[in-house]
Amino acid sequence: MAIYTLPELPYDYSALAPVISPEIIELHHDKHHAAYVKGANDTVEQLAEARDKDQWGAINGLEKNLAFHLSGHILHSIYWHNMTGEGGGEPLDKDGVGDLADAITESFGSFAKFKAHLTKAAATTQGSGWGVLAYEPVSGRLVVEQVYDHQGNVGQGSVPILVFDAWEHAFYLQYKNQKVDFIEAMWQVVNWQDVAKRYRSATERAGNLLLAP
Repeated sequence: MAIYTLPELPYDYSALAPVISPEIIELHHDKHHAAYVKGANDTVEQLAEARDKDQWGAINGLEKNLAFHLSGHILHSIYWHNMTGEGGGEPLDKDGVGDLADAITESFGSFAKFKAHLTKAAATTQGSGWGVLAYEPVSGRLVVEQVYDHQGNVGQGSVPILVFDAWEHAFYLQYKNQKVDFIEAMWQVVNWQDVAKRYRSATERAGNLLLAP
């Protein structure tokens, strides 16, 4: 029985146009994200088989595959909800997301500095990866992470609340090799209501992470 399932999109394929074309959304969700879901489920089954047979010759590859596919599934599940056709701008108190706006200013100095930081992190990721705004529970601050593939270069315990997909499949059909143009355009569809909700949830659960005895 499959443990992980492909979530439905919260909008139709054309909802983010012209920033992201309907064709990209369809392929990205129905093919690429679906492949990560299948990969995670397949690897879980293979690990169960290894336990049953007490055969561990492939353990390193299986654990790496699980991290890759499961992280891909999780990040994409966040990604779809991080965007809306009515998004963009910056988080403001008048829109009910003042707590997020304050946290960004406290952590990065200003929204403009944060935007520049995340843009540069996402646009300069070598090969395949993501630019991520995450809540870091040890300091209680927000951090920007430059994630390789789906799981590399991540601070343990940090909670992603805004993710920019910088893999070529996210933009190449529309933006060709101009990754920086795609990342700049992404700011027009950020769903700050969703990001703020994730921020609040992350701060409320921060105490559940046991940092020291």
